This record gives sequence, C-alpha cells and structure tokens, in this order.
Amino acid sequence: MTKLYIDADACPVKAEAERVATRLKVEMLLVCNGGLRPSQNPLVRLIIVDEGADEADRWIADQCGPGDVVVTSDLPLADRCLKAGAQVLQHNGEALSIANIGPRLATRDLMQDIRASDPFHQGGGRAFSKADRSRFLQALDRALSAALRG
Repeated sequence: MTKLYIDADACPVKAEAERVATRLKVEMLLVCNGGLRPSQNPLVRLIIVDEGADEADRWIADQCGPGDVVVTSDLPLADRCLKAGAQVLQHNGEALSIANIGPRLATRDLMQDIRASDPFHQGGGRAFSKADRSRFLQALDRALSAALRG
C-alpha cells in the first residue's frame, strides 16, 4: 500500500501534502523529532523519533520502499530512499531520481567543502515561492497517482 513520508522538521509544504494525500486517500506519515501538533486527519500519523541529528532520516529510509513517495530536501536521505525503491520529491516539486542524485550529492559535498574553507562564503538559496508551492502540489499529485496505479 502506498504511503507518503514527510521529512517534517523543516518542511514548508506539510499542509499541501496533507490535502493531496487526503484527496487520494493515502496514508501520510509526518516524521520528526517533536514539536509538531498531531493532525486530526485520520490519514495523517505523527511519528516522533528520538532526538538526534539523523534519527528521522534513518526512520524514513528504513521504512520506505517501492510504491512509496518521500518528501525531503535532505539529499543523503533522498539517496537512501531512492535506493530503497521510493519516489522522492523536494519541497519545490522537483523529482529526484537515481539518474540525478549523484551529481546533486557531489555538488552538496563540494559546497560544504567551500564553506568550510571560507567562512565568508555563505550560500543563500532563493526564497520559497508560491510557484514552488504550486509545482510541489502538481508533482505530488502526479507521483502519488502514479504510485497508486502501481
């Protein structure tokens, strides 16, 4: 059965994901270290994992598999989920795949090295926009619909 896993600690599209999951009748799991209110929606479960840097990521990666959809901006988590057979979407609606995750991880590692060697080099991504939110809604609808079709 298809499930929607949300890496929820810093996810800006939880409400949008819940709307799509509810419409398609897909169980949604919000995974975090705490601090979120449980939803009254019977399709939404709040999973609170132990405190720790990667506990939520570890839980999601261990649980997801073929037919599931994971929403995260964490590239190492995305890589693990893709290898488990899940589909992965970023918050802006961009789909990650086995074909594009390698270069993304390499760029991430390179930028970490640059920031570590030059404390004045700060990467500032662009702000999350309404267009990103709209793209996410469309992408999630497509991904969950495809997963449900099998």
